[in-house]
Amino acid sequence: MTSPSVYARRRAAVARALKAAGGGVAVLPTAPERPRNRDSDFPYRHDSYFYYLTGFAEPEAWLVISSTGQSTLLCRPKDLEREIWDGFRLGPKAAPGALGVEAAHSVAQLDKLMPQLLANQKAVWFPFATHPGLETQLDGWLGQVRARVRMGAECPQSQHDLCKLLDEMRLFKDAHEVRILRRAGEISARAHVRAMQTSAMMLRAGQDAREYHLEAELLHEFRRQGAQFPAYTSIVAAGSNACVLHYRAGDAPLKAGELCLIDAGCELDGYASDITRSFPAGGRFSPAQRTLYDIVLDAQKAAIAATRPGKRFNDPHEAAVKVLAQGMLDTGLLTKKKHGSVADVIASGAYRQFYMHRTGHWMGMDVHDCGDYTEPGTKPRQELDATGQPVMRRPSRVLRPGMVLTIEPGLYVRPGKDVPKAFWNIGIRIEDDALVTAKGCELLTRGVPVEADAIEALMAG
Repeated sequence: MTSPSVYARRRAAVARALKAAGGGVAVLPTAPERPRNRDSDFPYRHDSYFYYLTGFAEPEAWLVISSTGQSTLLCRPKDLEREIWDGFRLGPKAAPGALGVEAAHSVAQLDKLMPQLLANQKAVWFPFATHPGLETQLDGWLGQVRARVRMGAECPQSQHDLCKLLDEMRLFKDAHEVRILRRAGEISARAHVRAMQTSAMMLRAGQDAREYHLEAELLHEFRRQGAQFPAYTSIVAAGSNACVLHYRAGDAPLKAGELCLIDAGCELDGYASDITRSFPAGGRFSPAQRTLYDIVLDAQKAAIAATRPGKRFNDPHEAAVKVLAQGMLDTGLLTKKKHGSVADVIASGAYRQFYMHRTGHWMGMDVHDCGDYTEPGTKPRQELDATGQPVMRRPSRVLRPGMVLTIEPGLYVRPGKDVPKAFWNIGIRIEDDALVTAKGCELLTRGVPVEADAIEALMAG
């Protein structure tokens, strides 16, 4: 059970930021429930921003924070009959003691209380473009405040995006968050180990092994170790399916001579993990598979070395691309006669035929977590994009301790003219989650092997 003080400190930081901006009030709803079909909802998942400030996972809840430091929660009232069907409700009476908020009310009073909470505030902060209909609700409440101006009420004069404020807070993980992320990484690593070993055992036994069999092993291990959900829909891609970046586990068979790519991670206590491993379904790499795998692994090692304080977010990507481009030339995926040197391959973007995504993204409560990828307060400069068109960009974000990002280079070789046939339909990605530390980075997901020899040894066991 997380101490309410963790969330109280975050709410206090928001209040201080509002005060520093001239005063105001922040309004934040949680996520709604989503129907799946008739009389059945999707498994409920709270809004990340809301949970970050409350630790409260029930639906139909709102949080209001004033620059004076007052936090008000609106939540579902106690209803013993509904609790028989849907489960326990905390209720407004117990909320202050359980969550550390100063006041709590029934969400049934939302339309009555919100104009009161907005009145006489300098500004209102809320998440822009994340909750459909929220702006309309706020307009209605502000209209009620304006109707009372002749009686002395003052209406907020400006509106601001609360996401911008919270994104910067969430980008830097505190000790509480790091503990959860480490544990989520451990659980996910165990699930990958289990899936690798299951693949080899089923094929050695002559069984009909399918992608969904490995997905089942992942989900089983996530829940067995206490994780509440998968952090995203698991990618289990056999053979040529590994060349489809957002492939979902289907019914394709696993074959001993092919690779399998698994991109999967659990969500634990609201925090995600994100691991990708590519391995021989039967337990042994072929020479062509091993050649490309070692290139991707070397690219990841180069990116890891570039993930440390003072470096920029783009530096790991650029380090990985340099290694991958050299590997493409060395293997004949790209030819020096046509594409030139490594620098030429990078400048022309020719490498994107086989590596078309970035090498990382922020990690945290969301798999692709919030936070600016460019350095705040810097001036934009003109650059050329991948098509040669001029764009204005700010310098990439400087890495600092407490940031968490993925490191995930890959190679995806589809059949094509001038592409060596030995490499056709090989898709490889290697991904780990990295916490930036004072001296470098800590990989949170290395409980599953990454070296080719270690993978083969694990699958032989």
